[in-house]
Amino acid sequence: MSEAFLSHIHETLKEIEAEGLYKRERQITSPQGGLITVGGRDVINLCANNYLGLADHPALEEAARKALEPKGYGMASVRFICGTQDIHRQLEQRLAGFLGKDDAILFAACFDANGGLFEPLLGPEDAIISDALNHASIIDGIRLCKARRFRYANSDMTDLEAKLQEARDGGARHMMIATDGVFSMDGYLAKLPEITALAEKYGAVVMVDDCHATGFMGPRGEGTPAHFGVNVDILTGTLGKALGGGIGGYIAGPQPVVDLLRQRARPYLFSNSLPPAVVMSGLEAIRLVEEGDDLRQALFDNTGYWRTGLESLGFKLLPGEHPIVPVMLGDAKLAQAMAAELFEEGVFVSGFFFPVVPRGQARIRTQMNAALSRSDLDRALDAFAKAGKATGVLL
Repeated sequence: MSEAFLSHIHETLKEIEAEGLYKRERQITSPQGGLITVGGRDVINLCANNYLGLADHPALEEAARKALEPKGYGMASVRFICGTQDIHRQLEQRLAGFLGKDDAILFAACFDANGGLFEPLLGPEDAIISDALNHASIIDGIRLCKARRFRYANSDMTDLEAKLQEARDGGARHMMIATDGVFSMDGYLAKLPEITALAEKYGAVVMVDDCHATGFMGPRGEGTPAHFGVNVDILTGTLGKALGGGIGGYIAGPQPVVDLLRQRARPYLFSNSLPPAVVMSGLEAIRLVEEGDDLRQALFDNTGYWRTGLESLGFKLLPGEHPIVPVMLGDAKLAQAMAAELFEEGVFVSGFFFPVVPRGQARIRTQMNAALSRSDLDRALDAFAKAGKATGVLL
C-alpha cells in the first residue's frame, strides 16, 4: 500500500479526532443487560437496544444451547443452495403470524433486509418517497434501486403529499412511501395514520422499518402500526433489539412480495443463513414477547419515571413517549465529555454526534430497559446530576 494513500487516511482520522467526532469502543466483559461490567467496573447500561431485557434471558440462552446438538453451529451456505433448515421456515412463519402478514423472509440483519428490499420490487418507472430522517440502511437500499427518488421533510405530511403528487404527475407506475416506524436518534414515532391515509389517496404502498418498536410498541408488541391501529403493506425489522438482541433481520408482507424477494433480493441470495442457535432463540423470543405484558408495562413505567427525573434536573430533552429519551447537548466534544463523566459515576452511555446526527445536535441517547429497577434509575439520575454539573451542562 502506498505511503501517500496511508498518509491520506491518517490525516482523515486526525481531522475526525480534532472535531471531537472520533468514536471509541469500551469492551464489555459480562453479558449484555441493564447492569454490565466494563473495565472491571459494574455500571448501569442506558444505551443498549435491549428494551425488554431479553439479551441475557435464561430461556433464550437455553434455546440457543438446545439448538447446537440437533442443528449444528452454522449453515455454511446461503438459503437456496443448502442453507435452509426447517427451523428457518418456522421462524419466518412465526414472525409473519405475530405481525399479521402473509409471510416473512429472514436476512442476516435488518440493514441487509432494507438493502435488499427496494431493487427487486421497483424499477425506473416507479417512485420511492422517503422520510428525510430514515435510517442509513433505507437510504442505502434506495440508492441501489433504479426507481425515482423523492425525499420529504421529517414527518411533514404536507411535504409528503406534495412529493406524492409530483411523482404521480411525473407518471410513476407504482409509488412506495418508506419510513422508519420510530426515528431512532430522536425517539419520534412516524405519523402512520396520516401516512396510510395519504397512501390510500394516492394508491401508494407503505413500507415501515419497525426495528425500534417490534416487541414493545402496540398492545401485544406488534409494533408501530398496531400502536396506531393501522395497517401497512411491508414491515422490516430485527431480532437484534427487543427480540433478544442477537442478530438477524426480516421483511414481512404479502406473499407475492416475499416470494419475489426470495428469488431476487441480493443480500438474501448471497449471504449465509442465520445460525441455528440464533433461529431457535428467535422463536423463543417471540413466545416471551407474546406473553410479555408485564415487561412492556415495566418498560414504559421506567420510561415515564426516567423522563420526569431528567426534566426535573433541568436537562433539555426531546419530547416523546418512546423508551428512547435523548438528552440534547449540541456540541460533540461536550457529549463525549458528559459520557466520560457519567462512566466515572457508574453509568454507561454514548455520545451521539455527526455523522450519526446532524452537526450541532449532539446528544446522549438514553434508552430504557424493562430490567432496570427503580433504584437503578435513581442511581443513574444522581449520576446525571453530578456529571451535568461537572461539565457545565447544569448550573
